[in-house]
Amino acid sequence: MAKPTRLRAPYLKSISLLPERVNRARFPFDTLRFLGDDFEMSFDRPITLFVGENGSGKSTLLEGIASLAGFHSYGGSQHHQVYRRARYNERKDDELTEDEAESAPPGRILANALRPAWLPRVSNGYFFRAESFFNVATYLDEITRASRIPSRLLPQSHGESFLDLFKNRLGGGKPSMYLLDEPEAALSPARQLVFVCLMRRWEQEGNVQAIIATHAPILMAYPGARILEFRRGRIREVHFEETEHFQVMRSFFADPRGYLEAVIAGEA
Repeated sequence: MAKPTRLRAPYLKSISLLPERVNRARFPFDTLRFLGDDFEMSFDRPITLFVGENGSGKSTLLEGIASLAGFHSYGGSQHHQVYRRARYNERKDDELTEDEAESAPPGRILANALRPAWLPRVSNGYFFRAESFFNVATYLDEITRASRIPSRLLPQSHGESFLDLFKNRLGGGKPSMYLLDEPEAALSPARQLVFVCLMRRWEQEGNVQAIIATHAPILMAYPGARILEFRRGRIREVHFEETEHFQVMRSFFADPRGYLEAVIAGEA
């Protein structure tokens, strides 16, 4: 009997809003203007990039997707329980006390109002958040020390530990979901190029879906990635050259000193 064909990434096909679960007066719904009642986002490629200005909502949406996928809001794999507040991931909003609901992470609140479409749903992966990486790294190193394996992440520089995680702890052949929030935060341009090579390896393996929120033009230029730009309360698919990041950097590199002088003088 022939073995069934294993489906390739992307596994999360789409997300849509459940308007009846939205309280427009409550954070984060009061700030995410792109979340109309008809909101829907599809994923048709292994690698999707969220780009946009600070505060545009891309990280909150990524956190919401992470919660739908079974990750803790503060990062790690589905099996990592770095924080005791894991109860937010295990219960629906209407099961939380009033105090718990008020202090729940915004992505967890958002996830309760989103409907995901999976084919199939995967149970392996990683949610990376640059802002909470130290806590996750501490947790992972404690596990390795308990197993008498030398600690690897914390003794390295910030950027080296980031890259070590991406190269040695992600992957492995299983269908996986990688949700990465600013993975370039501690990476030099040269190390960002190494990360781009990892993206290509994941794509070629065919079993990784990666959704990455980034400010790095090097990552945005990845061939074949779908770029979704969060701008002025809307989300639209764009080409790399259409992103605000590319346009700013192109103007800068054309005349670095002149561009900065103009910015400083308020003329840019």
